Amino acid sequence: MRLVLFDIEHAIGTLTLNHPRKRNALSNELVDELLDGFARMRAAEARVVVLRAADDAKVWSAGHDVDELPVSGRDPLGWDDALRHLVRAIEDFPCPVIAMVDGGVWGGACEVVLACDLVVAGPNATFAVTPAKLGVPYNVSGMMTFMNSANIRLVKEMVFTAQPVGAERAERMGMINHLVPAEELSSFTYGMAGVISKNSPLSIRVMKEQLRVLTGANPMTPRGFERIQGLRRIVYDSDDYREGIAAFKEKRPPSFSGS
Repeated sequence: MRLVLFDIEHAIGTLTLNHPRKRNALSNELVDELLDGFARMRAAEARVVVLRAADDAKVWSAGHDVDELPVSGRDPLGWDDALRHLVRAIEDFPCPVIAMVDGGVWGGACEVVLACDLVVAGPNATFAVTPAKLGVPYNVSGMMTFMNSANIRLVKEMVFTAQPVGAERAERMGMINHLVPAEELSSFTYGMAGVISKNSPLSIRVMKEQLRVLTGANPMTPRGFERIQGLRRIVYDSDDYREGIAAFKEKRPPSFSGS
């Protein structure tokens, strides 16, 4: 069974997450299929791509497949992590990517949605950044994705509490572009995609790249970068990290010691 469904019509591409048994968790296999889908969209010269889950999905994506996170002291979210490849593919894709969301978006899937150029959500969409529940340290580029997409106070609340933010508040805080009724979600999203597809693809490609470069123009000293990486190593070398992963797999509440 394909974990990601591919479709393109009138230069509008659709990539549909299709692994309901695992709540569309971002496993290496599913991410590989998404990367292949984006490569196929590029070859087909799509002018806009809609990234979505199936119509009946209560969870858009459960985020990282926790079973694939390392517990051996290795960086769980390093440069070569599958999610990093996916986020870079979305950011570097030469045409706009629209996330169409109506369901729970958890953990790393939040970053995937916010890496998209536009976000259209239904009333059942919720967004939760959950590494604190697992004792997982988030990486620098992931944090920048959140900071470029939402008010810093909302980002802090999301990462500190790991509690979901509803679609209405997400729209009010500027984290998503549009909140529409569930029955209009598809028609609204594809209507927007249709408008984009009729505009100049060269102009859009250049402006998307300009915006990518400008939003990434955040100076950081080598000392600051090393400090952040050192802080992350404290977490993924900790007892709390191992406890968080074990508790998730054993389906019990974690007991964090702070060490």
